[in-house]
Amino acid sequence: MSLQATAASTTEPALGRRRRWDATRFEGDAAELAQRLLGASLVRILEDGTRLAGRIVETEAYLGVEDLAAHSARGRRTARNESMYAAAGTTYVYLIYGIHHCVNVVCGQPGEPAAVLIRALEPSEGLASMFCRRSKARRETDLCSGPGKLCQALAIERALDGEDLTTSRTLFIQDGNDAPPGPGDIVCAARIGVDYAGEWANKPLRWYLDDSPHVSVRKRSR
Repeated sequence: MSLQATAASTTEPALGRRRRWDATRFEGDAAELAQRLLGASLVRILEDGTRLAGRIVETEAYLGVEDLAAHSARGRRTARNESMYAAAGTTYVYLIYGIHHCVNVVCGQPGEPAAVLIRALEPSEGLASMFCRRSKARRETDLCSGPGKLCQALAIERALDGEDLTTSRTLFIQDGNDAPPGPGDIVCAARIGVDYAGEWANKPLRWYLDDSPHVSVRKRSR
């Protein structure tokens, strides 16, 4: 179920000149969206109005039914992954290993289950609150350097599965403070933890900002 929190309207002016993403910004190919999301900000508004945010520094693309690493591989459709079949800009939040939540952004047309996993953030707002949730974190780079970590830090759980990022006052994406990264700032690598996917395991469908210390896993040098 989608959680529509009643955050105070005073959170909206905090956007300033940073434009909130509408539906058209999410539409299209997952690999392309995964790269466009880099440098944008993921924003979470808690029920008490606390604002948590971080710059997106690492993403992974999941291309849909043909992608054997995707939860929708071969057209699989279950209660767990139903949100992947929704409109672009919908969240797909799932629990992994029975412990960690992961948040994805759906990008296909309705019925086309493609999505982008947000793998890491550079925390920018609400760090004190994040440290409270991430009791094991000792440094800022420990807060959101992985998909499970960032969901814990931003209080993103299964209740936010199916959230409409274009209208929600609870969770959304907006432009970052800086200019979008250029091609020379981005590293492309294989996805993490998808060894089960055969030839799809080594597809270069993960992207991260080369200069960010908040990336979860860096590409090995040869």
